[in-house]
Amino acid sequence: MDTTATTPTRGDDLPAQLERLGREHPRLLDRLDQDLVAAWAEDLRRAAGGRDDFGPAAAGGRGERYVRAQQDRLMTRAHGIDQLLRLICDPAEQRGQVVLDLLGGDGLVRRVAGRTGHHGLSIMTCDLSPLMVEAAWEAGLPAVLQSASRLLFRSGSVDGVLLAYGTHHLPESDRLLAAEESLRVLRPGGVFVMHDFEVGGPMDVWFEQVVDRYSATGHRFAHFTREELTACLDKAGFEDVRVVELADPYRVVADSPRAAELGMGRYLLDMYGLVGLEDSLGAERAEEWTVQRAREVFGVPGPDGVRPVIEPRRDPGTGGWHLEVPRRALVAVGRRPER
Repeated sequence: MDTTATTPTRGDDLPAQLERLGREHPRLLDRLDQDLVAAWAEDLRRAAGGRDDFGPAAAGGRGERYVRAQQDRLMTRAHGIDQLLRLICDPAEQRGQVVLDLLGGDGLVRRVAGRTGHHGLSIMTCDLSPLMVEAAWEAGLPAVLQSASRLLFRSGSVDGVLLAYGTHHLPESDRLLAAEESLRVLRPGGVFVMHDFEVGGPMDVWFEQVVDRYSATGHRFAHFTREELTACLDKAGFEDVRVVELADPYRVVADSPRAAELGMGRYLLDMYGLVGLEDSLGAERAEEWTVQRAREVFGVPGPDGVRPVIEPRRDPGTGGWHLEVPRRALVAVGRRPER
């Protein structure tokens, strides 16, 4: 009896991931450097394990809640993901291109890509959290356990690299290494996109005043300035480096204003593992509190000087109610030199 379809692919079992890649995605497996894989597998075997904020709750992480947030509301971050992929390549030119999603979590970017017109891309989910890699495989998505600063792919083997949604989690000493490794694995002319949030901006405030205070994992990580992003890509050897500001909102759709508010509250609670709020307030009050705090943190004037209204709005076309929390991301884009 063939049990391969029902046997889970464990996130800490690199050989099992490679075996499944070979069966289901041989084109992606061919891009791996087997010498790098062997050295990494040996180091994983010797490692005693370390902090994993996206691991299971039993080990002090918030991984299960994070996965639940993405599964329950897949398209909440779809606008930003769509824009990031467009920076790598125009959808009309994506056919057959391979992109590494270095902080891919449970494969959110790949799942959203297929719903936002990026049908030609072959996206490889990469993450250092075994729980995230396992969740990606459970969803039928190709994934491999690896560090963003130690890539397992052959030099010049991929068309694009995305480093997003957690770049600040990389130790500051590893950020240049991640950019250099991305340059190495890109083909000449390939594009690297590095996404995070600006020091002192609303997301920085949110992490400091809400996530660090109420999550089980805390959140003491340094975000970026424009100058730091530019310097990182310049030092790594990229050309045509630019930093753009990108709209990357949270969007929730529901059948009533109340449901939209509570849905956004639930998404934020799960996304950031704000267990301290639920423990002290209970589920519904915590959802209400979280949305109100988001209004205070993100309801600041944008680049156009207009203060956003973070309230449910009816869509005349669908009759549904939309609630959007505006976020502005800093995104550095660079290209591997052709020479």
